[in-house]
Amino acid sequence: MIDHSGSCANLLDVDGPFTDALSGFAPRDAQIKMAEAVEKTLAGGHSLVVEAGTGIGKTLAYLVPALRNGERVIISTGTKTLQDQLFFRDIPLVVEALGISVRTALLKGRANYLCLHRMVIARTEGRLPSRDAVTELESVVDWSARTTDGDLSISGVISEESGLLPLVTSTTDNCLGSECPQFDDCFVATARREAQDADVVVVNHHLLFADMAIKQSGFGEVLPGASAFIVDEAHQAPETATRFFSVSISAKQVNDLCRDFLAESAQVSGAMGILREPLADCLQKLREIQLVISERMPERGSWHELVNDEPVRSALQQLDQAIVSLAAAVEKLAGGARGMDGCIERLKELQNRLDRFDSHQTGEEVRWFEKRGRGFALHITPLEVSTAFSNFREMSDASWVFTSATLSVGGDFTHFTSQMGLEEAATLQLDSPFDYPNNALLWLPDDLPEPRDAEFVPALLDRVVPLLEASNGRAFLLFTSHRSLKRAAELLVDRVSFPLFVQGEQPRSLLLEQFRESGEGVLLGSSSFWEGVDVMGDALSLVVIDKLPFAAPDDPVMEARSDSLRRSGGNPFTQLYLPQAVISLKQGAGRLIRDVNDRGVLVICDPRIQTKSYGGVFRESLPPMRKAEDQSEVENFLSE
Repeated sequence: MIDHSGSCANLLDVDGPFTDALSGFAPRDAQIKMAEAVEKTLAGGHSLVVEAGTGIGKTLAYLVPALRNGERVIISTGTKTLQDQLFFRDIPLVVEALGISVRTALLKGRANYLCLHRMVIARTEGRLPSRDAVTELESVVDWSARTTDGDLSISGVISEESGLLPLVTSTTDNCLGSECPQFDDCFVATARREAQDADVVVVNHHLLFADMAIKQSGFGEVLPGASAFIVDEAHQAPETATRFFSVSISAKQVNDLCRDFLAESAQVSGAMGILREPLADCLQKLREIQLVISERMPERGSWHELVNDEPVRSALQQLDQAIVSLAAAVEKLAGGARGMDGCIERLKELQNRLDRFDSHQTGEEVRWFEKRGRGFALHITPLEVSTAFSNFREMSDASWVFTSATLSVGGDFTHFTSQMGLEEAATLQLDSPFDYPNNALLWLPDDLPEPRDAEFVPALLDRVVPLLEASNGRAFLLFTSHRSLKRAAELLVDRVSFPLFVQGEQPRSLLLEQFRESGEGVLLGSSSFWEGVDVMGDALSLVVIDKLPFAAPDDPVMEARSDSLRRSGGNPFTQLYLPQAVISLKQGAGRLIRDVNDRGVLVICDPRIQTKSYGGVFRESLPPMRKAEDQSEVENFLSE
């Protein structure tokens, strides 16, 4: 048994257990500093915000004190991929190295787990979305007999984009709970029981903030109480928290509810005769409002813009009336069956949300809409979540650690801490140990047109194509808009011989896998590729960013927050738009150097980074790369 009574500093030093347990391990001063700060925070019941540059080893820096803490810890990550990495790889490694015994649990949202009851219904009814779904369903049925955890997200038998997925998983709305005929074998219930008994529970931000929203509303909880919370990839936390404190109605919600009413009607005598007509009317009115929004509205806008359009307002009122008529019809079916009662409760909640949109708007929220494919969604979003999150932290009576590679702007954490109500938290900034001056080159072309110019993308490619030839592909081209991405993809097809991997043409995970395997690919991506993507080694040597990633000017939430800041005497650009863009740029730039041996070039094509006074804030927030004087220097660097 290893003696693990020493401090975190000793454990992570050259004579510690990780020298033998982890191949290539070497002590890092920044990692030790972070581990000591986390250890102190957990012991004192305080809050800590840590910006840990790429390569510090922040996962080990918080896992060692967390696993030695002796009390329950909840670790939240930004994605399910990172969740799985923590649970299946990182935590077992640390547990073995320290020679300790820790009960761990992995908990995801219910949409990741197979619902045995709904699988049976899908197989019995046979109303599947496609021919491929028939084959997928049989694969799921075969897998269901072998799985021990029911986690479809790592099963390999069904993709996240599959239309079958909603038919074999449950939601809070359609789950039958303890009255489900398969409840004794329920994977969701089993995962939650294991979480209640565990010392360390690994979740993701979606589950953490969904649980937080449930607690705030006074209902039961999914996550167990804990003495400490560690939030990794914390730069995502404000946006995720905002999403779960919003009230939303979508065309998909209405359509799914009508579909589930039809399915439950088959189980209740006489229900089909009662509901056939009001359900048909509701679906027809839904199609009509989808059509009119599609034809008359922009991609997103304010609630005021939506209801001031007469055809849209009329279609919305007709859908509302159809939902009222459906509610009157289903009253006769209450108490007939658990599934039908669940649909009736969902209908009541839908009506409550519609009533919210009819109520007086407060100055603490913004109401807006967005198109989603052929559908739409309506939102009521809080202008800030800091108060709600502060209340939640006080209620939890726990230590909190927030960490990411991108939390500060020029060394200042104010943007993040004010968003999350963490003004009193201790902060720590630790720079990356990578040798950026020698291994990375920064080029800022100075002869490109302004980003709004129609010729910006063609001019950008004129500069980039020679670099692609010099680097033999192996590049990420990151765009701030799908429109620019699409145009660049069209223009590049005839200009380079390297395989192009374009976001939207295939699932994200498959696109990345094929890019890595190609060895000379060029990947064109937008926002989802700016972060959470690791391509180490020779597969990636060039990252090109088209524009400084300022929020879109038509973003209703940002506009409302700007107005609120102005009313209080603040400056929306310096307090909101600029810091958010800096953090996003840092994320995009972070794709380049992911390992100590990585080498490459970062190209930022937006001339504003040099011509505008605020450009210095962006430049100072980037890693200390050597700046290239001209294109030939870049080509030589890439050709070496």
